[in-house]
Amino acid sequence: MARPNRRLTHDARYGRYVDGPDPLAPPVDLSEALDAIGEDVMAGYSPERAMREFLRRGGRDQAGLDDLARRVAERRRELAQRHNLDGTLQEVKELLDRAVLAERKQLARDVELDDADRALAEMQLDNLPTSPAAAVSELAGYDWQSREAREDYEKIKDLLGREMLDQRFAGIKDALENATDEDRAAINQMLEDLNTLLDSHRRGEDTQEQFDAFMDQHGEFFPEQPKDIDELLDALAQRAAAAQRMRNSMTQAQRDELDALAQQAFGSPELMQSLAQLDGNLQALRPGEDWGGSERMDGEEGLGLGDGTGVFQDIADLDELSEQLSQSYSGSRMDDLDLEKLTRQLGDEAAVDARTLQALEKALRDSGTVKRGTDGQLRLTPKAMRQLGKALLRDVADKMSGRQGSRDLRQAGAAGERSGATREWEFGDTEPWDVTRTITNAVTRTAGEGGSTADGVRMKIGDVEVQETEARTQACVALLVDTSFSMAMDGRWVPMKRTALALHTLITSRFRGDDLQLIGFGRHAEVMDIEQLTGLDARWDKGTNLHHALLLANRHFRKHPTAQPVLLIVTDGEPTSHLESSGDVFFSYPPHPVTVAHAVRELDGSMRLGAQTTFFRLGEDPGLARFIESMARRVGGTVVAPELDDLGAAVVGSYLGSRRGSSGAGGDYGDVFGGRGFWG
Repeated sequence: MARPNRRLTHDARYGRYVDGPDPLAPPVDLSEALDAIGEDVMAGYSPERAMREFLRRGGRDQAGLDDLARRVAERRRELAQRHNLDGTLQEVKELLDRAVLAERKQLARDVELDDADRALAEMQLDNLPTSPAAAVSELAGYDWQSREAREDYEKIKDLLGREMLDQRFAGIKDALENATDEDRAAINQMLEDLNTLLDSHRRGEDTQEQFDAFMDQHGEFFPEQPKDIDELLDALAQRAAAAQRMRNSMTQAQRDELDALAQQAFGSPELMQSLAQLDGNLQALRPGEDWGGSERMDGEEGLGLGDGTGVFQDIADLDELSEQLSQSYSGSRMDDLDLEKLTRQLGDEAAVDARTLQALEKALRDSGTVKRGTDGQLRLTPKAMRQLGKALLRDVADKMSGRQGSRDLRQAGAAGERSGATREWEFGDTEPWDVTRTITNAVTRTAGEGGSTADGVRMKIGDVEVQETEARTQACVALLVDTSFSMAMDGRWVPMKRTALALHTLITSRFRGDDLQLIGFGRHAEVMDIEQLTGLDARWDKGTNLHHALLLANRHFRKHPTAQPVLLIVTDGEPTSHLESSGDVFFSYPPHPVTVAHAVRELDGSMRLGAQTTFFRLGEDPGLARFIESMARRVGGTVVAPELDDLGAAVVGSYLGSRRGSSGAGGDYGDVFGGRGFWG
């Protein structure tokens, strides 16, 4: 027997992806973050602080922590300024006024009512206390003639009971509207069982079975569906503490009114006793909640007790988010952000921004950009230094583009040394093919186009890659950078570091046969590796010890007797200190003739070693200009006076010019930086 053909149908609903990171989210772009972090590191920030600062500022198209914190603060301020705490009292007063008015109308039109009874009733209404609580209490035994007035009066008791419960159990106010006696009995039973459970927990005698039995019977009152007693306590205590903070924020008159009215709640003093016992248990079991805080609420929109408690919970959430966004506490991480609370308070857009920042921080740590050292501090990794150096070289290449006069080193031919990098073949190339990469490209392309390699692989021009080569010229390079206090004081510290890193990156990636030594000179000089120099804090010791720096540079040149010495000196001041034979540093300002003589002697030594020398003069001091011009003429060197933004291009251009046997900084060097082998 054939089975009937059934068509299965069902409704499909789509929601936010919540099980881990969004698999469709675009990858995080680290380039902007790395550039910003590198800038701050070179300005003297630690990598940890630099990363924190970027996360605080955000990027061009990415909100940062500061923006999220501002929105949190605005939301908190808006809640406090919009609301006041008179909502329940105003609602009670409106119901009372409506009941009294309806009763007066009924007394006026009820012709069958005895005149003496009418006069007594009107006198009682005329002499009601101004206090709503006292008036409600005095009318407790009043014989209402109007059915409408009696219903409004009973609504007061119902309202108070629902408000009191809504302070402890969110949403119960609406659920208990028009509650029956059976509903009230269920509430009283739940409170009794809850206090029994909490009493047992305080004594350490409760069990999971006892908790499960309680939830089986009363779970409808707890939409959070806690899994154990601790989750239940956390939810109850947070709301109860918010209710207490709301009470603390009221005036004494408001508290007195509500306390008096509370006795009328559901017409049952037992309710208030149970709630007081619940509050006592919660304060004892969760003393760490903020039970003593308060808030000034002076807006125009009145809050009921339940809604007010919700607002105070929102304020507590916003305060917690503000703390998380500050990232100012020890061990703080972006993962500390409560995205659920952020979504609830600021919406999905804020949560997306925060999630992106979390992904960015994780990517920075996981990508090898930063690492935590043995001292617990973050440091830029060598990989990060290379990426940052490449970014700086792009800037240098942009500044140097358009200059003419030198041939392209990429076209140096097979007679050069292989650099280890490859690039796509271009018309006119004479470099040898990289056979492995060429075939791999062809196979990958064929597979990507849906073809089968079983039938063979056909190569296309775009598959061909050639091996990049370098000229065999080997240079021994010494970059001397001034680290005296004036460099930091006049804003030259970061450009100096950027220049050193750009040159270091170029040599270690494109001209591996050259040997670069970085020498920083202030009151004394020292050889530095690139990580040490880029992370160097500003130094405020006086002194410009060019003599010591030249001593170290000449020692470097002597270690490489077959290489072409290239001496690059970046400074903004005349030499004011030198190294004496005892090893002590002599300092004098204005420059002492002996200090100048020591510097000149070592510069003559560089000339005898064959060094091609270029001075990069920073600043407009006439005395410095005259001194450097005379020093350069003495050794047949060159003087460049670049703007700070052009310092990197000037130094790199001079190095490349020296490598080609010319001391000038000109030339078409754009192609030196080209090719995906270098940038990739």
